Amino acid sequence: MPLIKVFDIAYVRVRVPDLDRAHQFFVDFGMQCSARTPTALYMRGTGPAHHLHVAELGEPKFLGLAFLAATPADLHALSQAPGASAVKPTGEPGGGLRVTLTDPDGNRVEVVHGIEPLPAITPEVLPMNDATHGLRRAGTLSRHTRRSAQVVRIGHAVLKSHRSRQLVQWYQDTLGLLCSDEVLQPNGQLALSFNRVDRGDEYVDHHVLLIDIGPKAGINHTAYEICDLDDLMLGHEHLKAKGYENVWGVGRHVYGGQLFDYWMDPWEFMYEHWTDTDRVNAQFKGVLDGTPQSAAGPWGPDVPQRFLVHAHE
Repeated sequence: MPLIKVFDIAYVRVRVPDLDRAHQFFVDFGMQCSARTPTALYMRGTGPAHHLHVAELGEPKFLGLAFLAATPADLHALSQAPGASAVKPTGEPGGGLRVTLTDPDGNRVEVVHGIEPLPAITPEVLPMNDATHGLRRAGTLSRHTRRSAQVVRIGHAVLKSHRSRQLVQWYQDTLGLLCSDEVLQPNGQLALSFNRVDRGDEYVDHHVLLIDIGPKAGINHTAYEICDLDDLMLGHEHLKAKGYENVWGVGRHVYGGQLFDYWMDPWEFMYEHWTDTDRVNAQFKGVLDGTPQSAAGPWGPDVPQRFLVHAHE
């Protein structure tokens, strides 16, 4: 039995040397500022979460991932784990309580509860007519204007590791994650492990955490849901016009099924826009012996080497 079952992923925390430049990147990426202090920047989406990303001031570094506890009791249970902190106030905008741990790779893991939500923002979404449902937009016109994408929420993060099997086991035993699919190397060693939260019969995203073997440990990318395909392409054109580096996309994943687009910020942190993901519940039994070839998307550009080896410590 796991110590607890986290409810969802909450945010990523990084360090960057220029908060003004970081703010501009995340605005161009499709987020909005929910709070700022002299030493930290908190960015939100259109959903009610107070923040989806925290950037602290300093030399570029990946600082950790955060997950949501379902109840305050879960935080107290988690605080009894080896190496865990006591339950303490976050002391940050939005408030709430937090327990911090360290995973086997030395990554900081925060588990939070009670961060105050913000009023949701209604995004601009124009329905799409297709061959099956041709009257979604009956009597209205599709008139898009050029703009950034509209980030709704955080979806998942990807960690690179030298000890992928050990890392997967820790997240499953400690936070209650469930395996959705696994991809193996030709020698049978674990290459990719897709893990989701366990909410019983409730349908959830195919994965909130992907653990990937790599030449060095660190964060590969963090992924954010945007509204739809139009939003994905508007965001792509906006970021390209602003001169940011497109790493991979637009394409379609196999495991998870997302339409994806990956971008690099000014300090080599990688972020994904995605829309349209598979959703499964605790009864789902996925692939446990997939091959690297099985992970190739049905359409879109081939995965570049830069994406495969990227890890930001």
